[in-house]
Amino acid sequence: MTEQTTTVPVGAADIGVTGLAVMGANLARNFARHGYTVALHNRSRARTDQLVAEHGDEGAFVATETLAELVQSLAVPRRVLIMVKAGAPVDAVIDQLVPLLDEGDIVIDAGNSHYEDTRRREAALAEKGLHFVGVGVSGGEEGALHGPAIMPGGPEKSYEALGPMLEKISAQFEGEPCCAWVGTDGAGHYVKMVHNGIEYADMQVIGEAYDLLRRVGGLEPAEQAEVFTAWNQTDLASYLIEITAEVLAQVDAATGRPLVDVIVDEAGQKGTGRWTAISGLDVGSPVAAIAESVFARSLSSQRAVREVARETLAAGVDEEAQRAPQDTDTFVEDVRQALFASKLVAYAQGMDMLAAAAEEYGWSLDLGTIASLWRDGCIIRADLLDVIMQAFGGRDTSRHPAPGTRAPGQPLNLLFAPEFAQAIAEALPAWRRVVGTAVAAGVPVPVFSSALAYYDGLRADRLPAALVQGQRDYFGAHTYLRVDREGSFHTLWSGDRTEVDGEGVPVVMPQPTEGDPTQD
Repeated sequence: MTEQTTTVPVGAADIGVTGLAVMGANLARNFARHGYTVALHNRSRARTDQLVAEHGDEGAFVATETLAELVQSLAVPRRVLIMVKAGAPVDAVIDQLVPLLDEGDIVIDAGNSHYEDTRRREAALAEKGLHFVGVGVSGGEEGALHGPAIMPGGPEKSYEALGPMLEKISAQFEGEPCCAWVGTDGAGHYVKMVHNGIEYADMQVIGEAYDLLRRVGGLEPAEQAEVFTAWNQTDLASYLIEITAEVLAQVDAATGRPLVDVIVDEAGQKGTGRWTAISGLDVGSPVAAIAESVFARSLSSQRAVREVARETLAAGVDEEAQRAPQDTDTFVEDVRQALFASKLVAYAQGMDMLAAAAEEYGWSLDLGTIASLWRDGCIIRADLLDVIMQAFGGRDTSRHPAPGTRAPGQPLNLLFAPEFAQAIAEALPAWRRVVGTAVAAGVPVPVFSSALAYYDGLRADRLPAALVQGQRDYFGAHTYLRVDREGSFHTLWSGDRTEVDGEGVPVVMPQPTEGDPTQD
């Protein structure tokens, strides 16, 4: 460790926070409000002084000028939380911090870093005897201040010194902290990434429901605000449904029109949804509903292309389907059930992806505990999550299945849990009607329809993948498996079309015996 300065009290602070933009500042204030002494550092000293001036009465703060002073002010083991922009800025802060720290100190990245960066950083700091902890934090600015959902990864031993602090500042659901150690190296940021992927899908299916209710059901935003308020008293109850009602009820002061009508229909993204879709491909998990929600945002951003398409491409819609339904209440209920079923599929895909990632990266991820972390404080918080947690065996922070495996008794897929299988069965007729109506009316519902296709794909007796394998074998000799015997096989398509095994040895077909019906 470098030579100490004397401008700050030595060892006085419980945790240090560097990076005092809104999220970092609010986390620092949250720690202080819970009785911790917080050392503050920012590249610009003005932010540090402003935080102390405006919120110094909320708790004990130690203002520092440099990272060396920040480290000096911390009690051992030193805990330094970095809240700067993901990517190179995080590496830059780490490079400055590492020479100042001692063995056993803890560096915490609480930003939206990519999990592969976290894995790399954890391995590099471990060689120096330091703990690196990637922490997923969800809940936005308000959550950071009042209690977010927190998903810490990194070395399990680091949780002994860090965990109690994080649990104290996290959201609390019925007396339980929405915080628990989830797994080694990049697991924390991975779980947060999947949370965000589910968030993308959840927002998109709500948007598709709104579009159908307006374009087919004829309900204006103010009317829909009442519908979503009512839905928030059903099994759809969630933060996103709640704020959707508020957004739809908002009137623009400048024009007197619904605010939603004066907002440009182009949705941005910061990358975590895209990362989820890419990682789903990497680990072989079919997160189609999440991917479609990312693509929907990308399509919305192609405004110039969409403008040409409106003038160029035919609609070919069923005019009858475009007319408002005779029974609006029935249509509204159908859309609600389709929304619920599609939302369930998004959660099921996210959980399946976590299980696949655990196998890929050797993580011990407990799906019941992870679901419990999302019950409050985060963007996807919903009544449904308590049921999802129970479906995966409840919350047990001491239960860490063997790396790459599921805890005993957990369903292979969330949709197989009896309560969800029954819920989907009840919603299925409405779900099919809504997707059919949307297609006929020319209303895009990429996640409603993708989620339904995923469901039907799971339950199909046979999929056309058999034909795909035949095609792959034809043009690339990739071989195929058979349903009637073990091993891999290849047909000599450019030859006499006989079959050989995976080693190229001709397959000898058994000769029919007397009385064998194949002789007929």
